[in-house]
Amino acid sequence: MRYSFLVILMVVFGLAAHSQKKFTISGYIKDAATGETIIGATLLVKGNTRGISSNNYGFYSLTLDKGKYSLLCTHIGYRTSLLEIDLSADKQLNIDLSNAVDLSEEVVVTANKRENNVKTAQMGKLTLPIDQIKAVPAFLGEVDLLKVVQLLPGVRNAGEGSAGIYVRGGGPDQNLIMLDDAVVYNTGHLFGFFSIFNADAIKNVSLIKGGMPAQYGGRLSSVLDISMKEGNNQKMQVEGGLGLIASRVSIQGPLKKDKASFIVSARRTYVDALAKPFIKKDNQFYGSGYYFYDLNAKLNYRFNEKDRLYISGYFGRDVFDFSNARQSLRVNIPWGNATGTLRWNHVFNKKLFANTTAVYNDYNFTFNAAQNNFELQLASGIRDISLKQDVDFYPSSKHKVKFGGLYTFHRFTPSVVSGKQDSVIFNPQNAQTKFAHEAALYVQDDWQPNDRWQFNLGLRYSAFQQIGSYKIYTTDANGNRTDSTVFKPGQRVKTYGGLEPRFTLRYSLNESSSIKASITRNLQYIHLVSNSGTTLPTDLWVPSTYKVKPQISWLYAAGLFKNFANGMYETSVELYYKQMQNQIEYREGYTPNTLSDTEDDFTFGRGWSYGSEFFVNKTKGKFTGWIGYTLSWTWRKFPALNFGEKYPAKFDRRNDMSIVSMYTLNKRWKLSGSFVYGTGNAATLPQRFYIVGGVLTQEYSRINQYRLPSYHRIDLAAILSPKKNEGRKWKTEWVFSIYNVYSRQNPYFIYFDQSGNPYDGTLKIQAKQVSLFPIIPAVTWNFKF
Repeated sequence: MRYSFLVILMVVFGLAAHSQKKFTISGYIKDAATGETIIGATLLVKGNTRGISSNNYGFYSLTLDKGKYSLLCTHIGYRTSLLEIDLSADKQLNIDLSNAVDLSEEVVVTANKRENNVKTAQMGKLTLPIDQIKAVPAFLGEVDLLKVVQLLPGVRNAGEGSAGIYVRGGGPDQNLIMLDDAVVYNTGHLFGFFSIFNADAIKNVSLIKGGMPAQYGGRLSSVLDISMKEGNNQKMQVEGGLGLIASRVSIQGPLKKDKASFIVSARRTYVDALAKPFIKKDNQFYGSGYYFYDLNAKLNYRFNEKDRLYISGYFGRDVFDFSNARQSLRVNIPWGNATGTLRWNHVFNKKLFANTTAVYNDYNFTFNAAQNNFELQLASGIRDISLKQDVDFYPSSKHKVKFGGLYTFHRFTPSVVSGKQDSVIFNPQNAQTKFAHEAALYVQDDWQPNDRWQFNLGLRYSAFQQIGSYKIYTTDANGNRTDSTVFKPGQRVKTYGGLEPRFTLRYSLNESSSIKASITRNLQYIHLVSNSGTTLPTDLWVPSTYKVKPQISWLYAAGLFKNFANGMYETSVELYYKQMQNQIEYREGYTPNTLSDTEDDFTFGRGWSYGSEFFVNKTKGKFTGWIGYTLSWTWRKFPALNFGEKYPAKFDRRNDMSIVSMYTLNKRWKLSGSFVYGTGNAATLPQRFYIVGGVLTQEYSRINQYRLPSYHRIDLAAILSPKKNEGRKWKTEWVFSIYNVYSRQNPYFIYFDQSGNPYDGTLKIQAKQVSLFPIIPAVTWNFKF
């Protein structure tokens, strides 16, 4: 029935377009220097509000009445291209855009681009150019796109130095983070202090925090869609950098000019290599160290104007080694992601574009320990195999229809422990590996009936099915297993599903201002459950099962968007309210246990959040940047926690503000700075101490009853480009940065120190704050040729 409806819809639109004697211009929008397709470039009819944006592969299609037109093609960072066409028949036209070479050209391009802020129906979407990301001051000089995303309104960080993000009251697992269509389950290196994304390999970063289109699903809060570069198909290019803790290098170029290209980008820390010569072999900690590395690679081939193939992958690892010779102890902890994506683009005709995607994704964590002749191993992870089909249909200039489907096979490995001593092997009865199918179908229409109104109407149906092999155990009052129900491989255990309507609208008040509103429903079938008192092994991805229901959310949002001074200033005010069902936490008193299923220690409740976001963005001139402020509340309520009363979520932050500025001093110097302020994290702390049986005992407050001190800091950076040498093909730049300029001692955590003797009245208990980073200067040398 659903497919019949889509076929009828396509036929009706096709007949209507034919009867009105319209013609279509279509093709790709590309970078003139590298041949890379440009995502989100805008093609407008001069003197008219009609236009279209290129899709994720640079393809566009615009249907107009017969006649002569002046078309403007714009994108931030590029010269505006003016095209004169006489449209008397269907026309294929590939458009090349050139990089802006001076500030005045960049101003024009930026002004045209930013009109999308008030013209489109999409709410809460922000696109960050890579050049802008690289200009923002970075921690230890390492460019980190997730830390830049944290500076946007409605997005907050997970704590000092962390790469995690919390969007509009949602948890870290409620963000759909994708790299070339592959879901990324672990986004951090160095226990979360750096993100896994190497900026040299990235082409485009888009954040959607409200009004999620129907093509996306599986998460409640946001979408962070990251696209890798395709590779320069015109000439060979090498770029990289040397920093304090890591170095990176990228190589890209044509395999066949204008036909095929590649890019390979690698990064590695070398703190372990630098420290090794200074640790003597007779030192008890010789052999200890830490490092991370990652590798991005992509290959694309254009068979003809209708068919293109993309192959991309990411492989990254963190490795922590600890050795104590005195105790004969050796610990090795590797963890990381591996993804592979195969995509085929096909243009069926001037109005129909299709993309078929296959994805392999694997995340795993391993803990290995050995002491004398005893060995122990603990492992957990998640593995996906996905197939996806997306179709873009352009029936007329008033409609852009997108539909498709997705299937994923999941394999969840819990914390599995094993060991051996001499020839004796230990394989205890661990929690079970779980398997599941996940599928979805969607359709959406971006419809602009007139100049005032624009609607994005979408509907998504998703389903999730846990399958065997699996056992459901019956236990007695003491938790001992007494019986079991056995499910064979592939046999259905539990099925969930539901409709996810998506609706957004835009009403234009005038050329520079509009009102937008959205309502979205989302279902999330896989969950990350974290216990703040422990470390990585207990941060587990778990599926919806016969015990664990999918999370459900309704998000309502409305906003006023306005541009001032001919697009120089972009402003917005957004209000939102979000309801969340089936939220998951560990029960009170939970102790990590690899021998039982974590589901047995879950408790379930609900959550809600609401707030307002203010955004002012200066988009052109020598001085650019933005100010973002968020006022928000985030609550949780669990019948089995906090005596059944509501409490602030651990990522609740009442006030959150960021100021980011960039200034082009001259052709050689660029300056930038950022200031962040946030209400302190909610915390559960001891509030009374007793001596029971000679043991000091703590009585904790209610959940998140207290607040840590407020968080704030200033970061600065300066980029120096040496004078150009016409006889030299390579370019260099020096990046000087200072993290936490005034050395603010922001709290990482608080602990209670005790001294003295409780029996002679000298006992003292004092709360002490642990801070991680004082002022940190850094220097990075970048090169490109």
